[in-house]
Amino acid sequence: MQPGLWLLLAAQLAALHGSSVLQQAPGSILVQTNQRVIMSCEAKTSPTSTRIYWLRQRQAPSPDSHHEFLAFWDSVKGIVYGQNVEQEKLTVFPDAMRSILNLTRVKPADSGIYFCMTIGTPELTFGKGTQLSVVDVLPTTAQPTKKPTPKKKVCRSPNPVTQKALNRPQLPCKPALTAQIMDPSLLPGLEGGNREKEGDSPLRGFG
Repeated sequence: MQPGLWLLLAAQLAALHGSSVLQQAPGSILVQTNQRVIMSCEAKTSPTSTRIYWLRQRQAPSPDSHHEFLAFWDSVKGIVYGQNVEQEKLTVFPDAMRSILNLTRVKPADSGIYFCMTIGTPELTFGKGTQLSVVDVLPTTAQPTKKPTPKKKVCRSPNPVTQKALNRPQLPCKPALTAQIMDPSLLPGLEGGNREKEGDSPLRGFG
């Protein structure tokens, strides 16, 4: 392909938003250095013999963006590479109506937006692009802080002797807000126990 055509492609890519005719997957990839990356591009309406080209945009889309032709698959020649492409780490192969781009041992310099493209007469059709981000260390997700579980108050059963003497059913445990005064007359066997017997008053005889 002539260099002038690739300059034309670079100018048009900046204004394109992708087509539903070419479906790229996935939409974005975040991967660690030296890992393997696979992207796919499927031509929905094009014949199986249609060539699917792969390009890379190393920076955010802008009028000054540079688009690099990577490779395409030819049924006779096999993989046809662009200039300065590391052939030992990039391969392209067909799979039915799809084109598969395989990258190995990726590094941060490989980050960018990868586009697939077909050339018609006269229109050019592009996929929506795959955003590849290669980092040395993957970001970690902060773990949510767990709130301490409040301890439940343990209600101890009353002394069996006291419970028998009171002859009352056991009440549920509740926080004591105020002191309770028990009427001694309610205690069985002690009715009137605190009352002074008539005639036993220490003031007797002083009336």
